[in-house]
Amino acid sequence: MPSQNRNTARIVIAKTALDGHWRGPQLVSHALERAGYEVALVGMKQAGEIIAAATDQQADLIGLHIGGHVEVAEGIIRDIRAALPDMPVFVGGVVPPWAKKRLEALGVEVYPPGSQMNDIINAAARLTGFAPAG
Repeated sequence: MPSQNRNTARIVIAKTALDGHWRGPQLVSHALERAGYEVALVGMKQAGEIIAAATDQQADLIGLHIGGHVEVAEGIIRDIRAALPDMPVFVGGVVPPWAKKRLEALGVEVYPPGSQMNDIINAAARLTGFAPAG
């Protein structure tokens, strides 16, 4: 839930793999900002760095671009769950159908290529409790 002291939710977006694909995370970040969220696109990070960024930013949601590296993402998600058990997480990027089920079993929402931006924004609203603008 957003902090009592602010009227918006904060979202940390990170890449979990050095795959060179930045368009997706940038587009999602910009769309979330336009919807009224505070977004920190922190770049390529390991689990500890993502957790630190979420803590430093007082994030209400973490978004991960997994770049097809499912096992890496699973490890990062497990580490986030251990450190920040109540932190909602969603993932996007190249996610094969078999991987979508595995990731969802970890309690995250998954947005593979072709997902609609409105669905991602609506998920952010649901997961943070913050209704976007407009």
